[in-house]
Amino acid sequence: MTEGKTDRQEWMAVLAKAPLYLLEQCVKNLGELPEYRFLRSPEVGLTMVRGRAGGSGDTFNLGEMTLTRCVVQMTASTDAESTGFGYVAGRSHTHAELAAVCDALLQHHQWHDQIEATVIAPLQVEYQRRVQETQQQTAATQVEFFTMLRGE
Repeated sequence: MTEGKTDRQEWMAVLAKAPLYLLEQCVKNLGELPEYRFLRSPEVGLTMVRGRAGGSGDTFNLGEMTLTRCVVQMTASTDAESTGFGYVAGRSHTHAELAAVCDALLQHHQWHDQIEATVIAPLQVEYQRRVQETQQQTAATQVEFFTMLRGE
């Protein structure tokens, strides 16, 4: 777990950053899911992206970004009603819904370990692979500059 983040923040980040095709595949591997109802159906909106000058200076509004959000509640058949939230970049209703369902199930003790092993772990591995690939591509284009002393 990253310092300063809770387990829930970690898994919500993994679900939000996951490629949709991989998230769908992982959720499909779970088999039949419990019933749930929408507290907030998937909807597309905008959020303001903020930045900091120099990474740590004054904040400024960078621009708006499209996101999709969804809120689901597991029905009483799970013996405990849990509410799941899904916030994802872009306009994917399916991605937001699956993220919300996984979030809700991860809060339920009977489903937590199964979701962690079948969905979160493979998505984390794929994310780390993509980060490493990006770092390698970036390193391959790195240019090192040096200066030569000019003789007087």
